[in-house]
Amino acid sequence: MAEQLPEWAIKGELILNCNCVVFCPCVVSLGQHPPTEGFCQAWAGVRIDEGHYDEENLGGLNVGLLLEIPGFMGRGNWKAAAYIDERATESAYDGLVRIFSGQARGTTGLFALLVSEFLGADRAPVEFETEGKKRRLMVGRVIQGEVEPIEGADPNQDVMIQNSGYWMGPDVTVAQANKGRVRAFGRVWNFEGRSAEICQIDWHGPA
Repeated sequence: MAEQLPEWAIKGELILNCNCVVFCPCVVSLGQHPPTEGFCQAWAGVRIDEGHYDEENLGGLNVGLLLEIPGFMGRGNWKAAAYIDERATESAYDGLVRIFSGQARGTTGLFALLVSEFLGADRAPVEFETEGKKRRLMVGRVIQGEVEPIEGADPNQDVMIQNSGYWMGPDVTVAQANKGRVRAFGRVWNFEGRSAEICQIDWHGPA
């Protein structure tokens, strides 16, 4: 009999900054168009407002991610790493590693299919801050990032992609990175001024 996987859910916000020089075409094309540089290098941060893995509460925790994709998103061969909030209990840590490696299936189950090399998961001080419209992610000395929505014709309304089929969430705010520095696993990136996105997430599994 197949192992019965625990139920899990996460609601919160995700920010992401990649090396695309204009807004990431993967969002609009749902991965049918390659990144602007032909490959994707990205960092992401997740703020969990409420959530659980089985009976373990995940609310209030943050997660940092490192992603490297050699071309079209759907062709796989991704590399990924996760940085789990050092405040997480052992059970919460284990659950978040399973969620962000795809082992818990559900919304993030695609990671298990697309990631060919999971570089690892570490506990770290993961800070996710909001100041006005700016969002900041600090993961020790590994990730230092800040993203901000781009300004549209009406400065009081964000420029958004709405009602999309994007796996992260249907509504994505178009943003740009004020800071995007990564030093991890031999990678040294600086994506200041490059594409960024902000997305409200409502993920669950294992179904």
